[in-house]
Amino acid sequence: MLSAGINKKGVANIMNHEQEKQPEQQLEREARIDAGVYANLSEEEETIITPVRGEEEPVPPEKPDPEVLVEAVDVRQYFQVKKSRGRKALVKAVDGVSFAIRRGETFGLVGESGCGKSTLGKTFLRLTPLTGGQVLFNGEDISHIKGKALKRFRCRAQMIFQDPSSCLNPRRRIEDIMAEPYKIHRLYDKNERADKVRELCDMVGLSRNYLKRYPHEMSGGQKQRVGIARALALRPQLIVCDEPVSALDVSIQAQVINLLQDLQQKLGLTYLFISHNLSVVKHCCQRIGVMYLGRLVEIAPAGRIYGHALHPYTNALISAIPAVEGSGTERTLLKGDLPSPSAVPPGCPFHTRCPHAMDICRQYRPELKEEEAGHFVACHLYNHQTEEDNE
Repeated sequence: MLSAGINKKGVANIMNHEQEKQPEQQLEREARIDAGVYANLSEEEETIITPVRGEEEPVPPEKPDPEVLVEAVDVRQYFQVKKSRGRKALVKAVDGVSFAIRRGETFGLVGESGCGKSTLGKTFLRLTPLTGGQVLFNGEDISHIKGKALKRFRCRAQMIFQDPSSCLNPRRRIEDIMAEPYKIHRLYDKNERADKVRELCDMVGLSRNYLKRYPHEMSGGQKQRVGIARALALRPQLIVCDEPVSALDVSIQAQVINLLQDLQQKLGLTYLFISHNLSVVKHCCQRIGVMYLGRLVEIAPAGRIYGHALHPYTNALISAIPAVEGSGTERTLLKGDLPSPSAVPPGCPFHTRCPHAMDICRQYRPELKEEEAGHFVACHLYNHQTEEDNE
């Protein structure tokens, strides 16, 4: 069951804590955030972002669906932004997101920079503590696991990072980088590790001659293959691909995408594919979720997203895909800029830019509901919510 609601008790606890210390007028200055990184701040301010930890007790999960590998249930990830002069703000990077990824599926996550895509991917891997909600992996709640349990979970879920240059240690040889997962988890002896590393090279199409080199001696595509090999070392079930081809040339992008698809078929992998390139997502994903200001506004099979999108924001994104001149595709231009997650507009967060905004959009937030089979949308054009429903 999909729901975009927020646990009101959890939010109230956070907001009351802020209100006791700071008046509302001191939260006017805004910070934009994507993947927990702030941007576009005034030069007069020094900003520190700290994850807000939730205090609610975990809810026992229902009987798990055997076809679902990982599921987000009302996931919230808030960051407390400390500004100059003691002022604070609460940035809602991910705010009440719920969806599931089936085994062997590639689920695409798209949206503008700053909408919380990468932050959501990191919460799936427990790289940042959740403010609220649950992440279920194989039906098990991993939201609060620690110590050895968390280390065991790392074997089952890994990440491919956006920039292959910054995620590889420049002081270590490629063979040491690829063998590091085995050392951390104390798997195999020295000779067996060397054999495993050579197998990984063959698996990702990287020549074994590169094993003695350092990262700066390799091209961007070769370094990304090293990152993929390292993610595959522990044979995970889930891989979060955080814009894995955005830093590569177009010709290399196709090679890496084809490699990921081949590995998925051979190893039965499940991908959460995060990207802002809608053309790439269309090519490799079975289902797509569209995010806006930390919330999912539409989920549907890839064919329906590109052929029959319902949400105005999704249609605007698709119209931005470059097309051949004379193809008849009209560009939908959105007015205004993306609002700050620290000052989300009331009601539907998209109403400030939506060409179809109505009075109800300014007052009530639409729920993510199934409009057609397998097609979910959060929009008052389809949900037909009334004031009585929201009360």
